[in-house]
Amino acid sequence: MQRLKRSRVSHVRLSSHHTRGSRRFSPFVYLGSLCSLILLVGAGIYLFIQPTLGSHAQGNKAKAVNGACTLIVPPNPLTAQGLATPYRLVATDRGQGACRESNIKQQAFVQGAIFDPQTNQISIYNPLVIDKGDQPAIAPVVPNLPQNAIVGLWFGFNGTDLTLAGSYQNLQVSNCVNGLRGSDFGQVAFCNATAFYKAANQAIQAGKLVVPALGTGNDGMTCPSVRDFSLIDQDQSDNVNSDYLLDRQTGRLAQHTAANTALLPQATVVTNGSDNRLLAVALDNALGCKPWTAPDLADAGHSVTAQPLDELQAAAHQAAPMALVPNNDPMVVVNGKADLSKLNLYRASVNQAQVASRADASTATYCQNLLNTAPQRIFADRAYTQLQPSADVMLANNLFTFLAQRFNTSWGANGLNCQHILGIKSPIKLSTDGAITVDASLRTASHTQGN
Repeated sequence: MQRLKRSRVSHVRLSSHHTRGSRRFSPFVYLGSLCSLILLVGAGIYLFIQPTLGSHAQGNKAKAVNGACTLIVPPNPLTAQGLATPYRLVATDRGQGACRESNIKQQAFVQGAIFDPQTNQISIYNPLVIDKGDQPAIAPVVPNLPQNAIVGLWFGFNGTDLTLAGSYQNLQVSNCVNGLRGSDFGQVAFCNATAFYKAANQAIQAGKLVVPALGTGNDGMTCPSVRDFSLIDQDQSDNVNSDYLLDRQTGRLAQHTAANTALLPQATVVTNGSDNRLLAVALDNALGCKPWTAPDLADAGHSVTAQPLDELQAAAHQAAPMALVPNNDPMVVVNGKADLSKLNLYRASVNQAQVASRADASTATYCQNLLNTAPQRIFADRAYTQLQPSADVMLANNLFTFLAQRFNTSWGANGLNCQHILGIKSPIKLSTDGAITVDASLRTASHTQGN
């Protein structure tokens, strides 16, 4: 496959040789009409129905959307000026079609977290992504970074394979990680994440950074975290909480701030499909839980959620069993096989413990914990979640049925294949109307044996 000519850095993807066909639909990836916007302000949830832009009719056929895109990382991305310089989206292989940030299936997102070594506090800044050769709808805010700030970057993608590009020195100095050489993580990448977590963890251990408790939900149970088996799916700890404003008139992007929202009243909010957003927006709202937020350096006076905050909180307060990336997670396999080096590289970037062997990250154990935890809570919380909108209206008719079908997707052959590994069918039976899940029930134990 012809690829863009660029300088490359160790651990930044060179090419993708593994298949990502089993990739599940991420929460908050929506289809439909760009002009259809349901803004559920009272519920605190944004549900955006967006188009499959980029599919061009050719007779009775439509050209497939290019799911492999590249982000051109600006110079010095860990500095204030680098954070405020938009990332540029371009097709990894131009022969496969263009990549557009206005296309729901190709949108890339960047999330930055800043640790202040003087105050031991964390702030957030979400750099902007625009199309290569385009301009932002409104120029990004240049953040005021504390002295000796330690900046980490996390990347998310609504497509299939995201590549980071830039000068060798720039990416190497910024500790950018896209996967192992020849095998990327897929939708995610990181820059300087391990240094950020090291500093934050040291502050937490010293009692200088206090991580808020998870709290108790309306169901009387501890609020879930991103490492709770009642929340996670086949590939946890991926993608980010960032969102942007998309100006429908010009197709240009801007940071999602109060000032920009006022200047672009016709804009819609575009989001990254992620477990983090599913938790911090949909599930926390349903259960009356409160996510950990930190000040947004692009939006004075406002605080936002972030993937690194979610991971730090889960590490500090999630009770056993704690969900950590297993060895058969689609993000960390190479050519369909478990790879210890890639697993540990990914775990380090999301603040998870390293393992000495693949057995220490057993997918069978992961599946058993998923079975023991998720169905019970999904149905225990039904009274709350069935009143909330679905995270994907093309898959389910409310949040409860979305969570039920999401469990089955992870359990099946196109997910972690827990059904085969444990020899147990999913305990959840789905009722559908066409392709949409409209109800779910629990099977009896005798109906779950055998694959």
